[in-house]
Amino acid sequence: MTSLPVVNQPPHRCGALLDHLSRRMRLRSESVLAPLGLRPRHLIALTVLRDLGGSSQQDLAKTLEMDGTNVVGLLNDLEAENLVERRRSPVDRRRHVVELTDVGAKLLARAEFALAAVENEVLAGLSDDQREQLYELLHQATNKTETQACTEAAAEPGC
Repeated sequence: MTSLPVVNQPPHRCGALLDHLSRRMRLRSESVLAPLGLRPRHLIALTVLRDLGGSSQQDLAKTLEMDGTNVVGLLNDLEAENLVERRRSPVDRRRHVVELTDVGAKLLARAEFALAAVENEVLAGLSDDQREQLYELLHQATNKTETQACTEAAAEPGC
């Protein structure tokens, strides 16, 4: 039996490798976040709130690309642990403003430190220069993908 010829196929495909690396990173990240009482979605929300200096609940939902009801559940989790604080906007009483608490900022710093160790472990086979190159390539690919998504969904606000 003869094998079929491969036509127009590049020598390497990245999808499976990216998926494998992503899975390893996610599993290790979840294992270091769990003792801190955090899940990846908590970490993302805390990071966004820190970087923005707070946000309206509605704007946070848009930034996280989450349904408003799911954001309420997420914020309930974070508020129960005193990691965020929600209060009415002084400008528009219908809106809720969400801010990181001091407890939330300290826990976020601990989580980021733990995640840096995970990244060092998962990417141990790469030099510092290679890690920087990987970051730049992934950043470039991500930006291109997001730009294409916005072009395709031109009617979407925020693109």
